[in-house]
Amino acid sequence: MDTKLQEIIIFAKNKLAHDKTGHNFDHIERVVKMAQNLAKQQTGNVDLAVILAAAYLHDTIDDKLVANQQVALTQVINLLENLQFTPDQIKNITNTITKMSYSTSLNGKQELSIEGQIVQDADWLDALGAIGIMRAIYYGGAHGEKIYDPKIAPRDNMTKQDYRNLDNETIINHFYEKLFKLTSMLNTKQARQIAAKRQQFMADFVTNFKNEWDALS
Repeated sequence: MDTKLQEIIIFAKNKLAHDKTGHNFDHIERVVKMAQNLAKQQTGNVDLAVILAAAYLHDTIDDKLVANQQVALTQVINLLENLQFTPDQIKNITNTITKMSYSTSLNGKQELSIEGQIVQDADWLDALGAIGIMRAIYYGGAHGEKIYDPKIAPRDNMTKQDYRNLDNETIINHFYEKLFKLTSMLNTKQARQIAAKRQQFMADFVTNFKNEWDALS
């Protein structure tokens, strides 16, 4: 492993060491591995250094995890400059990590480079399937969300402010408001193939959950 990547890993670990919402370093490592796998399957040239850096750093500036996103972004830029990434690489990395989240796509997906698309796909795949279910429950529990309330309908056509407001959110509604939408929004053919199986697993889980809930109501 080269020195640049080691420094990025140390930075990301320090930033996310105390996360209790499903965005800890275990999540980061899964995103990195998936991004590497997706990158290997691309026919054109990709900048693997950009992919790895963005994958490791993407949650260190997430506005739901940091007190001040601009300060966090400045720290990332300073890190990349000190590690002598080129200006084009830094622009690619910062564009990726500031535009790849689902919340920034509520009014239409943001334009990303091929490297950015790969990292976005890797991150969104980690929100799907069995791991995605556990992360949704973990995040909802950390924020005191209800598990389910059939009287609270899933929200649609949300602004980012609406999406971040968890006052009347339920964990089950999160599947409809975000998770079930991700597969159709993925960028690469390889990611969509992986996502199809994972989405079906989640759909079966929600169906079974509701059947069990209704049987006792």
